[in-house]
Amino acid sequence: MSWAGPYQYDIGRTRAPGALAPEVEFDAQRPTLLCLSHLRWSFVYQRPQHLMTRFARDYNLLFLEEPVATEQSQAWLEIRPEDGGVQVLVPRLPHACGGEPSARLQRELLDGYLQRLKVDDLILWFYTPMALAFASHLRARLTVYDCMDELSAFRGAPAALIERERELLLRADLVFTGGYSLYEAKCELHSNAHPFPSSVDVEHFAAARDAQPDPSDQAALGRPRLGFYGVIDERLDLALIDQVARLRPDWQLVLVGPVVKINPAELPRRDNIHYLGAKPYDELPAYLAGWDVAIMPFAMNESTRFISPTKTPEYLAGGRPVVSTPIIDVVRSYGDSGLVRIAADAAEFVAATEAALRDAAQPEALRARADSILGDMSWDHTWKQMKEKMTCAL
Repeated sequence: MSWAGPYQYDIGRTRAPGALAPEVEFDAQRPTLLCLSHLRWSFVYQRPQHLMTRFARDYNLLFLEEPVATEQSQAWLEIRPEDGGVQVLVPRLPHACGGEPSARLQRELLDGYLQRLKVDDLILWFYTPMALAFASHLRARLTVYDCMDELSAFRGAPAALIERERELLLRADLVFTGGYSLYEAKCELHSNAHPFPSSVDVEHFAAARDAQPDPSDQAALGRPRLGFYGVIDERLDLALIDQVARLRPDWQLVLVGPVVKINPAELPRRDNIHYLGAKPYDELPAYLAGWDVAIMPFAMNESTRFISPTKTPEYLAGGRPVVSTPIIDVVRSYGDSGLVRIAADAAEFVAATEAALRDAAQPEALRARADSILGDMSWDHTWKQMKEKMTCAL
């Protein structure tokens, strides 16, 4: 059997508009892993994408996103094949459909597609507890909750999220967390919880250690350059960024990433602050190669209390010194390394950056120390350890 896509799957029927993308084989002899995610596959390449592309080596991999509104009167399911054997599913629901009607339609679309594929050996992998609204009836031989963030602390979090998470923690056979602080918060709520902090694709980001052509939107910027890539949202300390730029107008602050959940008008605007927008994962090493210091100017608030930023080891793999605000997991994992300098306010951030610029003048020593820290922090290593935990839980 094969999955042809992209096509539209209505409740009870399928139609194929336009040319079909390459098919992805469905192996009825393999179990199916259904990943229920609040993050879109094509948004920012991060933990779910790293892990699911690897799990697709062993499972038929379905990645179900949150629904998207459509002007059509009938719900349908978009199925889109991605590289590595991942099949992305996107429920398309009539505009203004919410609450129980939304959950019912998502449940019917999902059930119909699983029945069409004749899935009878299912593993559930939750990134969002809110998916229980339409997936709680599914029978799986293993249920995993990969709690990569404390979602209830994020701006705009659903009111029901905390209660849904309690329900998921009761149902899950296995709980993974995105860092040690998050593990400490969840281990008392589940007897089979395990911390898996941020990993890194060392080979991918190590390309930044070699000279590369500067991206066109960065090439004309002066130096020194302080760079950040990632989602620009309520987790960033915008006031800190503004103060650092004001204190050192000769420094260029480069911010790469989409602006989400905050009004772009709230962003600090100075001649030495540059917003370059979202970039594909494959292009990030080229931007990183053009920075002198990588920065993590996170706000110290509820939304960052439990984060373990993936970009920390990525920056180090790229051979860059790092300056960060005192995020708990960053301090605990890297604060004593001499590679990640910690700063609590603008004056400290400037001083730490000046020290980091001195470190950058000795790249070989910097890279040797970074390599000694990165060790087994690869996504392959994390994936293999997770597989072992899953096998033990079966």
